[in-house]
Amino acid sequence: MLFVQMASMALMAQVTLQGKVTGAGGEPLPGASVLLEGTYYGISSESDGSFFFSRLKPGFYTLLASYVGYEPHRQVVSLGNDTTSGTPARRVEIRLVPRVIYTEEVMVHASRAKEKTPVAYSDLSGKTLQSRNMGQDLPFLLAQTPSVVATSDAGNGIGYTSFRVRGTDMNRMNITVNGIPLNDAESHTTFFVDQPDLASSAEAIQIQRGAGTSTNGAAAFGATVNLQTLTLEGDAYAKIISSAGSFHTFRNSLTLGSGLLGNRFAFDARLSGIRSDGFIDRSSSNLKSFYLSGGWFPDNTVVRAVVFSGWERTFQAWNGVPSVRLNNDAEGMVRYEKHGLYSAEEAQHMIASDSRTYNLYTYDNQVDLYRQDNYQVHVTHRFSPSLHGNAAFHHTHGEGYYEQFKAGQKYGDYGLPVPEVNGTAISRTDLVRRKWLDNDFTGGIFSISYSRGNGDLTWGGGYNHYRGDHFGRIIWTQFPGGITPDHEWYRNKGDKKDLNGYVRGSYEAARGLRIYGDVQYRHLRYAIDGIDDDLRNLDQQHSYSFFNPKAGIHFQSGPRNGFYLSFARTHREPNRDNFTDTPPGGDLPKAERLNDLEAGWNFRSPGWLAGINLYHMFYHNQLVLTGLINDVGAPVMTNVEKSSRSGVELVWGVKATPSLRWDGNATFSRNLIREFTEYVDDWDNGGQQSFDLGTTHLAFSPGIIANSQLVWQPGVFSFHLLSSYTGKQFIDNTASEERILDPWMVNHLKAEYTLQTRLFKKFTFHLQVSNLFNKEYESNAWVYSYILGGKRYTMDGFFPQAGRHFMAGVDILF
Repeated sequence: MLFVQMASMALMAQVTLQGKVTGAGGEPLPGASVLLEGTYYGISSESDGSFFFSRLKPGFYTLLASYVGYEPHRQVVSLGNDTTSGTPARRVEIRLVPRVIYTEEVMVHASRAKEKTPVAYSDLSGKTLQSRNMGQDLPFLLAQTPSVVATSDAGNGIGYTSFRVRGTDMNRMNITVNGIPLNDAESHTTFFVDQPDLASSAEAIQIQRGAGTSTNGAAAFGATVNLQTLTLEGDAYAKIISSAGSFHTFRNSLTLGSGLLGNRFAFDARLSGIRSDGFIDRSSSNLKSFYLSGGWFPDNTVVRAVVFSGWERTFQAWNGVPSVRLNNDAEGMVRYEKHGLYSAEEAQHMIASDSRTYNLYTYDNQVDLYRQDNYQVHVTHRFSPSLHGNAAFHHTHGEGYYEQFKAGQKYGDYGLPVPEVNGTAISRTDLVRRKWLDNDFTGGIFSISYSRGNGDLTWGGGYNHYRGDHFGRIIWTQFPGGITPDHEWYRNKGDKKDLNGYVRGSYEAARGLRIYGDVQYRHLRYAIDGIDDDLRNLDQQHSYSFFNPKAGIHFQSGPRNGFYLSFARTHREPNRDNFTDTPPGGDLPKAERLNDLEAGWNFRSPGWLAGINLYHMFYHNQLVLTGLINDVGAPVMTNVEKSSRSGVELVWGVKATPSLRWDGNATFSRNLIREFTEYVDDWDNGGQQSFDLGTTHLAFSPGIIANSQLVWQPGVFSFHLLSSYTGKQFIDNTASEERILDPWMVNHLKAEYTLQTRLFKKFTFHLQVSNLFNKEYESNAWVYSYILGGKRYTMDGFFPQAGRHFMAGVDILF
């Protein structure tokens, strides 16, 4: 009886908040976002504009309602404890006012997943990004999101960095900035080192896992990353960021904004510089970037021009540290010289170097230097409250090289005549060479979105044209032999045209039940002309047409529980290396196909949230490394008929007190190749030996990935304890326990002190201790296997990450 009374009292102490969101004329606004600020509880309004929150505790709540094209509305609501009619209810009417100045929200609306889109995604706000941004590249700012593993060549998150999602690498992701493709059209990958500190200009980032929604650019074969920089700041501002830390790392950034001028114009600018010596020997980075934007805001229209540019000079640390050096294996290091893997000088240098910071390259200008300029013009128009459209035009120019010292090179390999010195023919020479890339990427995209009543529809597409010159120059030789300065020994051109169009829509078929459909058509042509660096002729042309359908349902069971189910099919064409590495007369690589099945549940309440997502990604003709090489010894990626990634992603959050919060996520997965055949070089007899291994595990696909963030915010202080666990990874596709990355767990601690004064709008001092407990671990690797004397050996490279290190600095907002 006592239990029944206590349960009854608890029920009576709960309050329901319900209401309706309408426009200025009283018309309902379906899909409006309604959030209880300071909690995890947020929902979307129904087709009639209605919403309700159940089982709330009595007290004061701040209600935030927003809708595309309308001013956001905040309202403090007092929920009392009057229980005369059972569970008390409070009803509010929210009437949103159309924006006086139309903003770029429609562009974001068209390219992103929304609350009831049946896909797995994570949103990072600009505030969250700035809190995490201590000068590291974007992959490390995304590292706390589900299924993400980040790595750094230099070991400290600055310079060349990358990340994987569900084990999928960056050349299988679709990455856009304001809806414009950022992926390199030929390699499919994205080099964030070319755009340092881009996160400082980011208003928001959305990561969609799996096939995601249709967008522009490269196929999403594991994830879509959508970065938004366009935003309107109503008031003028200035922001200075300055920080310094371990490895002689320095970061400085200045951001300025005019605010809205004459109710029609706004301008923003950023200038950034980052320098670091890196953790690995001779892995220093010198990075510079700027961002400019100008907007014109006539009635119902936005016209905004954006220019952002990056310049990088990074010393190469691409080769990693051999396992024999990491493990202090003296006999193994001697083997590198005996087997001809290293010269005598290189082997002695390895033996004399630190086991965790060793770098093969000792040439004093072994650098990668590149500049990339991005130009965008966006035009957005509101035809009516229900109909929005946008178009964007873009151009990207990139130009740069990487420089290498190469010892004992054959003149014939460079198409050069053999010189004579004092009557003696010299067949080999030391030389310094530069491999150049000079490219242009131009195109346009558009989308038109219509939303009314129970449904919404988006039609969009784009056309992009890439032209890239690849060439190599010899800038120094030990024995010139009549070679002219900057002698060019190869040149080839890539030309790629990509046309795509999509239609995406959803419809609320019954209360709480929304049906989603998405179909994309993509056609592309790719041609390569000229000779490669090994003097092979590369002339070839390829054409592909892809039809990519997606469908799903989302069911909202009350304000707290949401369920979804989706299926998507997408295709990906081979990249440049897949074509150029194919030996003459060999089988051309085939396009890959992904079928992605996902199902999930989300729960939100004021004090906690939880979510689970199940996925099964099954591939046909996925391109993987098998050990197979071509006629000049370069590795060749091979289509495997069947492979898959299956797993479960868990997300949770608990708000224990107003100042204490715990957020986390975990992924458990199995990543398999069916009927895998490995090829190993046979140095005894020439050629290769093959081994049928049956079902194996996909490389770099840990079975467990987990992240935790504990946040305590007492007054003007803020403390963040970030923890990440990454399970065992195989470094090739053989599932051999002899070739793995060991699991690791790493912790970071960040502290902030924030104050507001008459002089500053906000002054923040921050200190971050990365790898708090000084864990030794490696986050990436490569491996090459060969047979000699009837025994199998490996040559490999692991990428150690820095031990405990620090960054401290200030952010000043005027």
